[in-house]
Amino acid sequence: MARWLAGRQWPVHPLAPGRKTPAANCEQCRVRSHDPSSCPCHAQGKWCHGFHSATTDLALIDAWWSREPRAGVGVSCGPAHLVVLDVDAHAAQVPDRDRLLPGIRIPEQVNLEGLASGFDTLALLAAYRQKPNPAEDESTLRVRTPSGGLHIWYVNSEPAVRYRSSTGSSPRTALAWQVDVRAHGGYIVAPRTRTAAGVYTPLGAVRDPAPLPAWLAAELARTGHVTPRVFPVPGPRPHRPTRTPRTVGAQAFLQPLIETVRACAAQAEGTGFTEKLNRAAFTAGGLAAAGHLNQAEARQELAEAAHYARPHQNRRNESIIDAALSAGASRPFHPKGLA
Repeated sequence: MARWLAGRQWPVHPLAPGRKTPAANCEQCRVRSHDPSSCPCHAQGKWCHGFHSATTDLALIDAWWSREPRAGVGVSCGPAHLVVLDVDAHAAQVPDRDRLLPGIRIPEQVNLEGLASGFDTLALLAAYRQKPNPAEDESTLRVRTPSGGLHIWYVNSEPAVRYRSSTGSSPRTALAWQVDVRAHGGYIVAPRTRTAAGVYTPLGAVRDPAPLPAWLAAELARTGHVTPRVFPVPGPRPHRPTRTPRTVGAQAFLQPLIETVRACAAQAEGTGFTEKLNRAAFTAGGLAAAGHLNQAEARQELAEAAHYARPHQNRRNESIIDAALSAGASRPFHPKGLA
């Protein structure tokens, strides 16, 4: 499966055997805090940092899966130009109707009795827009998850537009409650991958993602899933945009807090991870509200640091970040020397 996916120019990386999470980093990367995108292990052919190591190099893929034949397969969505709707069916407390479809007010006369999962909110969104329900879209690849959810695969045919990942538990950035988005900055479990819970099983006969429907593209843009294109520039961190002296100063102020989050990767617990992530995101929200930082860029850095430290709880990480950013935004922060 990994070779077949790579042949489609979809970069792949190993998942831990029997799990849906990335294979563990090497020992050095477990204890050393560094930027995944510049990790020296990648040049050495190691799979550290999950989707950051994803590749289409068949020789490397053969070496990885020869080393661990039981590994599952993850696909890095951004480089593959994939946008996947991850519809959850988890048992959870249903939020207030104003949080089911971010940005859309659902009138009281709409009967929501029986609504219980992402299948319901996605159908509600489609009905509101008078469009076909993506969960029933037989023209594209759909994969049933072991937990009873559904992955709906689409391809982004507009390379000038870059979509970002989010989770359906975030009140500010979700497409819908319990509908996650897997795109740039995320990965999706490949069909036929087996975990302890079961197999990711394709539905129907279609095995190719269809182009992302225009109405869904518009909804992703409306809910803040479109990110600015970042073009490489000369310098030691080419994946970051050029900053003004003002933003450089704010970044220097924020960076030590982000590094405390990343440093939590050295231990699985007992590091005060939540408190450190909350503090860093709250500070970033205040700096952004004061005009010292671009909030979208700060959020991406926070998410990368959180994913590095706690890669198996992305949904919780994003919830902490979004809540703290929002709280910080209500208190603009002007550190001495930056005002």
